[in-house]
Amino acid sequence: MGHAPRPDLAANTIDFESLPLVKPTGFREYDARWWFGAPGSAKAPELNLLGVEALGLGLGTLAQEFGVAPKIVVGHDYRAYSLSIKQALMLGLMRSGMEVHDIGLALSPTAYFAQFALDLPCVAMVTASHNENGWTGVKMGAARPLTFGPDEMGRLKEIVLGGAWKERTGGAYVRVDGMRERYIADVATRAKLSRPLKVIAACGNGTAGAFAPEALRRMGAEVIEVDCALDWRFPNYNANPEDAEMLHAMADAVRRHGADVALGFDGDGDRCGVVDDEGEEIFADKVGLMLARDLSVQHKGATFVVDVKSTGLYAVDPVLKAHGATVDYFKTGHSYIKRRTTELSALAGFEKSGHFFFRPPLGLGYDDGLVAAAAVLSMLDRNPDKKLSDLRKALPVSFTSLTMSPHCDDDKKYGIVEQVVAQYENLAKDGGEILGRRIRDVNTVNGVRVTLEDGAWVLVRASSNKPELVVVVESMSSDEDMRALFREEVKPRLAAFAEVGAYNQEI
Repeated sequence: MGHAPRPDLAANTIDFESLPLVKPTGFREYDARWWFGAPGSAKAPELNLLGVEALGLGLGTLAQEFGVAPKIVVGHDYRAYSLSIKQALMLGLMRSGMEVHDIGLALSPTAYFAQFALDLPCVAMVTASHNENGWTGVKMGAARPLTFGPDEMGRLKEIVLGGAWKERTGGAYVRVDGMRERYIADVATRAKLSRPLKVIAACGNGTAGAFAPEALRRMGAEVIEVDCALDWRFPNYNANPEDAEMLHAMADAVRRHGADVALGFDGDGDRCGVVDDEGEEIFADKVGLMLARDLSVQHKGATFVVDVKSTGLYAVDPVLKAHGATVDYFKTGHSYIKRRTTELSALAGFEKSGHFFFRPPLGLGYDDGLVAAAAVLSMLDRNPDKKLSDLRKALPVSFTSLTMSPHCDDDKKYGIVEQVVAQYENLAKDGGEILGRRIRDVNTVNGVRVTLEDGAWVLVRASSNKPELVVVVESMSSDEDMRALFREEVKPRLAAFAEVGAYNQEI
């Protein structure tokens, strides 16, 4: 036992330097994420380095509760403070008796790969992914290729906040050199181009800049780098290939260089965004559908998993049906889709945020932006007479919104979503309509996805890693109808709640 962390220590005080600070809301559904602080920001820190050490003690205690060997891979992303956070985490892990294998600067998939390469059961990757500067977090797992879900995160929270960790002897530190090269060499084997392809690699000045260009070149691509120089100030935009700003930069680069495709990677490299040769920004669920079509030809009867934010086209696609493919809609979240893909022995899983999960023979089961990039390049290589825009245009038509996120405090967002779920369930039960259409289905596996009689749908759920709600809408008829579903249905419904604030972006 030790000092239980406090949730309310003020920075620049003796207590802040003497006691662990851990705000409970940092424990999310499938990873941990806190505001650590940024120069000039008035926002109070939610975590200090002693709190990170407590997290390491808790994680090591939990790993040993699971009965796995007390050995763990640890890496960190490229932010000004990530190395110090990793060192505090490792100190806690070693105090709990864990043998820590430090792979240095890494992508999240590099850390997952190292679990296999070093034959170690556990992983802790220090990253805030695509979050703004000042955020930090940890992605964790103890059963490769899976990462923690709500049960494991709930138990970790219980141990850490209760100070219920156990200190053990036997902790050790092992520095692992060369994992970047081993990872790049492995991922480069996932695609071998037989024809030249001009590829934009966009990294938003995040960690992927040290990995993606080299890996893509080894696959045989001609690579044009966009914002690949590592810069922890993120001077251009956050490395988030789901945000319009990054996608627009990728589209501009495609047009300027006459590229075949632009591939964009988030801050920790486990997601991939795609812009085609015409500068069209293709949402990841549509990319997944293109990949599923291509892969279903080679792997008859394959199963694919997609998250509830994804297009409804998977359920009705004639190519997938012709090759006996089945599609399972499941909860949004990298841990959920990863676990579901493994449980169903699916060939691949796709998430609208850009997480792609490929199981053997295509990948090792975890989300990896570079393995996804390899799959896109392999698809183009197998279709030498088609451009990526041709494959996009071959899809059935639908009109899908950006992922929009209105602010909602962490302690309020789940209650708001519960009320919205109840509203839609009651509307469906009473035979109500949305924009003149009856409700065909109300899926509550993750928030609420309401499908209308013509296949259009709206989704409202709570973000799992930020103080936000998540809104997506899709129309099968027109861009105008898609916008109406948001502006005339979802936006006014959410505006009725005072707790729901401004959107990060709107259509």
